[in-house]
Amino acid sequence: MPFFLRLFVILFCLFASPPPYADGANPGFLVLNYHDILEEEEKVPPFDRIAVNKQHLDEHFAWLKKNNYHVIGIQSLLDAMSGEKPLPPKAVILTFDDGYLSFYTRALPLLKKYHYPATLAVVGSWLEGKNTAGVKPLMSPEQIREAMATGLVEIASHSYDLHHGIAANPQGNELSAVTGRLYSSEYEEYEKDEDYRKRIFQAVEKSADQLFQLLGVRPRVMVWPYGEYNAIALEAAKAAGMRLTMGLNDGANTLADVGAMKRLMITDDVNVKQFAEIVKNQRGHLPLRVAHVDMDYIYDEDEEQTGRNLNALLERIKASGANTVFLQAYADPDGDGNADELYFPNRHLPVRRDLFNHVALQLRTKAGVKVYAWMPIMAYKADVPLKWFVKEWREGGPKPARHIYTRLSPFNPEARQYIGEIYEDLAKHCDFNGILFHDDGILSDFEDVSQPALDVTHKVWGLPAEFEAIHASSELRLRWAQHKTEWLGQFTDYLTDKVRYYRPYVKTARNLYALPLLKPYSEEWYAQSFPAFLKHYDYVAIEAMPFMEEADDPKKWLTELVKKTAEHPNGLDKMVFELQAVDWKKQQDIPMNVFTEQFQLLKKLGAKHIGYYPDNVHHDQPKLDALKKFFPVANVD
Repeated sequence: MPFFLRLFVILFCLFASPPPYADGANPGFLVLNYHDILEEEEKVPPFDRIAVNKQHLDEHFAWLKKNNYHVIGIQSLLDAMSGEKPLPPKAVILTFDDGYLSFYTRALPLLKKYHYPATLAVVGSWLEGKNTAGVKPLMSPEQIREAMATGLVEIASHSYDLHHGIAANPQGNELSAVTGRLYSSEYEEYEKDEDYRKRIFQAVEKSADQLFQLLGVRPRVMVWPYGEYNAIALEAAKAAGMRLTMGLNDGANTLADVGAMKRLMITDDVNVKQFAEIVKNQRGHLPLRVAHVDMDYIYDEDEEQTGRNLNALLERIKASGANTVFLQAYADPDGDGNADELYFPNRHLPVRRDLFNHVALQLRTKAGVKVYAWMPIMAYKADVPLKWFVKEWREGGPKPARHIYTRLSPFNPEARQYIGEIYEDLAKHCDFNGILFHDDGILSDFEDVSQPALDVTHKVWGLPAEFEAIHASSELRLRWAQHKTEWLGQFTDYLTDKVRYYRPYVKTARNLYALPLLKPYSEEWYAQSFPAFLKHYDYVAIEAMPFMEEADDPKKWLTELVKKTAEHPNGLDKMVFELQAVDWKKQQDIPMNVFTEQFQLLKKLGAKHIGYYPDNVHHDQPKLDALKKFFPVANVD
């Protein structure tokens, strides 16, 4: 497995799931993943992070037995799905990827020793001796048949020829052949939808046919190379008879997850104590340390200068201790918060440069961080009919909204589809870990009074059809705001679904203004609510910016912000406090002693996730030397 893709999949292992056995009536199950198995004397540099010492594997198996885990095979899972026989408590499935010879010589004897079933995923083209340059010694077809004949080993497809990277952008970066779109440097164009779909379906079907010819039975399980899949790949697997598939996201499973199971990849040759911690806790996720980055700071008309800017950013982020980057995916050269252009191919807005995928991948592989695509919800400077935009009530009737954000209305069906297609194109062409929804997702107490919005207000929500009637009543104004808050939340759910069709692993975060948290009645003016955000997003990124809010006492203000957050169930677990690195009102950087003091105060008060905006690589703000001292968190994995 190439290093960049190896690191790529390891980055998936960052989020915990609920304990798998919390509900005794519907027990869950874990899937553990191994690759190459080494003898102790073979552990020499450069170390392979996904290889495991045979002695450690033996100790892992013994620990499972001693602690009453039940190792089950695929048939037991199918029996549970059909209702024939329930899963045993503390069920575990063992998987081994790639079909290395070490499975036959080292893992299989241990499986026989403990009488543990396992699933072995093999790559079709490798079985034929193709594309094996740099690949470790592999099992022969005869050895695979012999392993299956033991009755302990299920042979799964690991695709026919998708276990590699493909050039997926103009810069030549490689992404998984399963989810990446081929980029032709000769024609300067991406693989078309129909060509991509045909390539995936053919590769999956060819693997299933090949294994049938080799083994006499069709594979029942697809194990996605590098853990990468999307809705099209899942459809291809199902069409080829493999309704069970496996990715590489950490966490536990229930029977509802069998279409795309999570797997705990065992990395770094963990000893039995570390293994026990992984199995019991599924790698509790790290506190986030977020650097919020403007792509506009990295972009330059001179591509060579862009490269220098990016290299400086990579060095800075890696050294800073940040583990997450909120990265701007849209261009806003005039700084008004609206998307003038985009940094990825799309069907609606100009492309400033096809840059987001390249920068995101470099950050993930070279700086070792998660990357969230920072995107507007509604604020697009689009050449579309005026009726698509948010309207405010002014001078006795609906007029174009005067807010600095030029927002398309989430109530207009054409506008919703337009924005949805932008998000769809982002996910189709770029690979990233999450989405940060921009702070443009607001509607005032005079918005939205476009005709589609008023129709929903009256016909769906049962409020008066006339704006004046709503606005005359404080009770109706609040009800109107609450409905709008939920409408915006459901609209971002729609956008998330568009992304997850192609990138099913992504997490979500949304910017929240401070006032709706500090004074919940201000929902009327924003259509924002912390409880509503907790329901819709994995994280909420609040603007913890006392100077922007002109707070008389910044420390007291931040203290109140944390206190109000903690009043909500899971509030501190999901809130990202974003400090400001610049005082925009004074047009000057926040002094580092003030910035550091605020960071330490947030930590002391119990804030778990902390970030800052903006990160300015050009004049070292916040100061890197200071960030390195207090920003990192210990890696608990």
